[in-house]
Amino acid sequence: MKEIVGVRFKSVGKIYYFSPGNIKANVGDRAIVETVRGIECGEVVIANREIPDEMINSPLKPIIRLADENDLKTVEKNKQREKEAFKICEEKIAARKLSMNLVDVECTFDNNKLLFYFTAENRVDFRELVKDLASVFRTRIELRQIGVRDEAKILGGLGICGREFCCKGYMGDFQPVSIKMAKEQGLSLNPTKISGTCGRLMCCLKNEQNVYEELLKITPKMGAVVVTPDGDKGKVEDVNLITGKLRVKTEKSEVPVTLDRSEVKLLKDVEIRVNKDELKALKKLEDK
Repeated sequence: MKEIVGVRFKSVGKIYYFSPGNIKANVGDRAIVETVRGIECGEVVIANREIPDEMINSPLKPIIRLADENDLKTVEKNKQREKEAFKICEEKIAARKLSMNLVDVECTFDNNKLLFYFTAENRVDFRELVKDLASVFRTRIELRQIGVRDEAKILGGLGICGREFCCKGYMGDFQPVSIKMAKEQGLSLNPTKISGTCGRLMCCLKNEQNVYEELLKITPKMGAVVVTPDGDKGKVEDVNLITGKLRVKTEKSEVPVTLDRSEVKLLKDVEIRVNKDELKALKKLEDK
C-alpha cells in the first residue's frame, strides 16, 4: 500500500496521484506539484489515502506544497495571460493565413510554457507561428492539434437533451463509441440523430450500452421466431427494448399482435449486425 493524494488540473479531467510526504491535504485544497509539463497548480479531489501498489502505474512525484495566497494570485495572473495569448495567437494565425482554429491556451504555473490547442482539417505547418509567438512571450511555446471531441470538452455546451455535454460535465476520459451500439439500441442510423454537436457519436450511447446489453439478453430481436401464448408461431417485426413490447406477425394472421417479451417463447433469435455499407457510410462518426 502507498499513501497518495489525488489532484485534478481541470474541473472535469483525469485525476493524477502524487505522494503527499508529510503534507496533510484536504479535498478542495490547491496543491503545487511537478508534472511532465512543468510546475502546475491543481485542486485536491482525493485527500490522503492508501491504495494498493498495483493501482499506481509509475513512480509518484511528491507534492511540493499546498498553495498559499501568493500562489493563488499567480494562478489568476496566468489566467489573464492566457486570455492575452489567445487574442495574440488568433491575430498571428490570421496574418499567416493558416487553416487552423484556436480552441484554448494554457499557461503552466511557473510561466515556463504556453500551450496552444487547435483543431484543423489537415496537418498544419506552424513552425513560423511558433517563432512568432516565442518572440512575443519569451517562453517555451507548444502547439497541439486536438480532435473535435476534445474541442467540445474544452468549450462545453448543451446537447440535444438540453443538458450540459457529458464530456464537459463529468467525463474524465473519452470512452470508445461504436455504430453497433446505436444499432443495438434501436436507433435510426441517421448521422443527425446519433451524433453530438462535435459531429461524432454521442457519448450517451456508451453510457447506456450496459443496460441495453442486459435487455438484449432477455428480449427477442427483430426478425426472431417466437411462439405466442396461443401456440402460434410468428416473427418479431418490431421491438421496444425499454418497455419489452414486441410486435409479432403470426402465420395465421396478417395483422401483427403486440405482446410482452415475457409472454412469448423464443424459438430462434437473430444477431444484430452492422452491414458493410452502413459501416462505411458512418465510420467517420466513430473517429476521435
